[in-house]
This record gives sequence, structure tokens and C-alpha cells, in this order.
Amino acid sequence: MSRLREFQLAFGRRIRSAARAPVPAGVPRQRMAVYEELLFNNLRSFLDRCFPVGRDCLGEVRWTRLCRAFYRDWPCATSWFREIPREFVTYLEAGSGQRLPRWFVELVRYEWAELAVDVMDTAPPAGLADGDLMAGCPVVNPALLSLAFQWPVHRIGPAFRPRRPAPVHLLVFRDAADEVCFVETSSATARLLALLADGRVSGGDALARLAAELGRAPDAAFMDFGRHSLADLRRLGVLLGTTA
Repeated sequence: MSRLREFQLAFGRRIRSAARAPVPAGVPRQRMAVYEELLFNNLRSFLDRCFPVGRDCLGEVRWTRLCRAFYRDWPCATSWFREIPREFVTYLEAGSGQRLPRWFVELVRYEWAELAVDVMDTAPPAGLADGDLMAGCPVVNPALLSLAFQWPVHRIGPAFRPRRPAPVHLLVFRDAADEVCFVETSSATARLLALLADGRVSGGDALARLAAELGRAPDAAFMDFGRHSLADLRRLGVLLGTTA
């Protein structure tokens, strides 16, 4: 068993490191090359599909080098193929050691969010009502990520590479047709959604608390603006209704 274990480790090192590790004893070099190419290309295909903008921004050579480094250096904690993009984001956030644009890590986290929301295992909450969002307790869409970025990631692409940070807050959610949607919002609206997250706070109470946090009175103008904001969120599918 120890010899088998040694062979498996040597085989794995060669698969991950290619030319940086020797071919295991007894394995023809050409056959080894087939394994190396197939496995790397398989992993690379998941990254290409999830991060098309990141790939285009880096260019083919730098993107391939980054994928190779991830494949070689990162000990993935899951065997699920659909989790590979999340592991890639974690790898970059942990510090990949690669020279990348300052906004690149946030860009890939933004691109990953679409997949994350698309595969979220959620079901519509039971007992929904089409009630008054101010008097009742609004229900937040469970298939939603509320994300804050220091860079305008939704605008970044080969034709736009920002030089300075420009903070943005984005909502990524799955609508009634199971389509993933992206909406730019304010930090105040993001905070309002956080206050409503447990489904046990009325819209009016959440707005009053938000006003206090912002250092202003919950006067008629503020509450009326909040009422319209809640209605817009329901129209978009960010809020699903109220608790019955």
C-alpha cells in the first residue's frame, strides 16, 4: 500500500505541476501528457464559463497562467465541479501571488455571484401575502446576494479598466422566471434589506430604524420615499410580498 500511495502522490504532483514534477516511474510520457491536458482543460472549462469578463480583461496568456497557478497551488476543499469557481474566488481572495489589476478580485467575485444565485437551493417561502409593505412584514427573496464593492465591477471590461475605486452596491437575485438579475442600489437600500432579512419587521418599523441610523427623523417625506422604494423592490422581485 505504501508503494501505491507513493505512486498516487507522484502522479498527482505531475498532474498538477506538469513540467515542474517528474513523470512517475513506469508511466509513458505521452500517456501522462494526455492526462495532464484533459484534467487541466476540464477545470479550465469551468473557469472560462464563469469568468468570461475576467478572462477577456487579462488576455489569453495571463488568464491561462492564472488558471495554471490555481490548478497547481490551491487545495480545493470540494469535489463538486460547480464549486470550482467559488474555490477560484477564495484562492484569489486569499492572495494568489499573481500580479493582477487591483479590481480583478472583486470582478471575479461579481461574476461568480451569477452562478451562486443561479444554483441556490431555495424554495418560495410559505404563507406569502400581497399585503401592505409598510404595515406588514416584507419577505426578502431568499435567492439573493447583496454585495458591496469598492470598484464599479458591473462596468469593467476590456474597454473599461478603472483607475480609481468607485464604490457600488449590487443586488444579484433570481426572479420568478428563474432568471438571474442584477440591480445597482444604494447602501441605504442594502441596509433596509438587511433590516428586513428575518421577515419579522414591518416595512414602516424598518424605515424608522434606518432613519435613526442615518441620523434623520422618520418624517413624512422620508417614509413616503421609503414606501416607494419598498414597492419598487417588490416589483423587481427582490421582495416577494408580506408574511400572511
